[in-house]
Amino acid sequence: MSAASISNELVKELSDLAAHVCELCKAAGADAAEALVRDGNELTAKVRMGEPELVQEAGSRALGLRVFKDGRRAVTYTSDLRRKSLEQFAVETVALAELSEPDELNRLPDADELAKHHPELDLYDEAVAEVDAAWALQQCIAGERAAQRSDARVTNSEGATWSRNLGAVAFANSAGFVGGYRGSYASFYVEPICDEPDPKNPKKRNGYWWTASRFLAELADAEAVGIEAARRTAATLGARKIPTGEVAVVFDPEVGRSLIGTLFSVANGSAFWRKSSYLIGREGTAVASPLVDIVDDPLLPRAPGSRPFDGDGLATRKNVIVEQGVLRTVLCDVYSARKLGRRSTGSAGRGIGGNPGPTTSNLIMAAGKQTKQELLRATGRGLYVTSLMGFGFNPVTGDFSRGAQGFWIEGGELTYPVGEITVSANFDDLLKRIDAVADDLELRSSSAAPTFRVSHMMVAGSSE
Repeated sequence: MSAASISNELVKELSDLAAHVCELCKAAGADAAEALVRDGNELTAKVRMGEPELVQEAGSRALGLRVFKDGRRAVTYTSDLRRKSLEQFAVETVALAELSEPDELNRLPDADELAKHHPELDLYDEAVAEVDAAWALQQCIAGERAAQRSDARVTNSEGATWSRNLGAVAFANSAGFVGGYRGSYASFYVEPICDEPDPKNPKKRNGYWWTASRFLAELADAEAVGIEAARRTAATLGARKIPTGEVAVVFDPEVGRSLIGTLFSVANGSAFWRKSSYLIGREGTAVASPLVDIVDDPLLPRAPGSRPFDGDGLATRKNVIVEQGVLRTVLCDVYSARKLGRRSTGSAGRGIGGNPGPTTSNLIMAAGKQTKQELLRATGRGLYVTSLMGFGFNPVTGDFSRGAQGFWIEGGELTYPVGEITVSANFDDLLKRIDAVADDLELRSSSAAPTFRVSHMMVAGSSE
């Protein structure tokens, strides 16, 4: 076992520590308390132009505490986990709670809401822990070199980066909940640079490709990642504007996953009780095309966003957010659910130093039945979007406008690259106009979508 390994014994140690700190808070006068402990280490290795540019390995351990007293609460955190220090930390946190504003909703989850069982989801790979800096640098060199050798138009590089994260999470509260789990995640990026061949256009084009998984054996080959990164970067050379007008728009999976993240930003309890969502009052009604199904599923074995319990100590569960275009569920943590007169969906997330809030786990738009090539052929003419820039989304009105780049579709095929354009629509219309979904879903990160087509959007390019 490597020095970086996260053992089950460590998870148990952290769980006991979390439970002990809750007892300290009760002894200091708190009505209730909950503690979150995280222990982790990360390794990052980066190569640029064949030379090591960064090797960084770091570990950290911290405890976040939330206490309740007389309807008041305080949230604190510390990295000093010595016993005497924790005793004083508990006393100070309880005193801090006494100074806060009261809120009748400031209390632990009800006992019947707390998780009773913690499913084993296979989230940790010892092989990831065994990776050392020397091996990671070799992967970076191989990936960057493959990108440079595969296409002569690759003239520079932002580098290749291999990274891994290992961690243990433990959570406890004074109502008797105690739980913990460990996880691993590794990723590899290659970012080539190409120069525009036209001397009158001295721009440089950046591109990238990547692979990621909780399990080392599931990562794509480093050279294959580099070759794909070079192909994607070189394909953007000679990008041009297109005339302004309404056209069919096809979104690449890299972009599609960010769009379903945008939907979550307005389909959660916090946005609802703050009245910052255009979806308020829309549950049970169509908010997207009948082709759209979106779930949040934290119970997928080995998946990037899986977890056995949430940030409130509740059992996690699969939530259907959109079913055949109809909004079925708004993700809530305990507090936002109480604000709305509901029950939590087991969707709380939290950092060491913050309150819980609604979040996603594995947010997935379901795949369709046709291939990407079939979808493009059926499109005939339109825009294929590979990246979006800037942030232009109004959660209250749904107005959506983002800078974009991609490729023009003509005759059902990707022809020339397109840049310096803007795509816009009301987000409600964007989702309802989805008229084709491909089968190329891949879960490399905690949100994923297949290629899909929007029947028409306004594209602002040149005025010619």
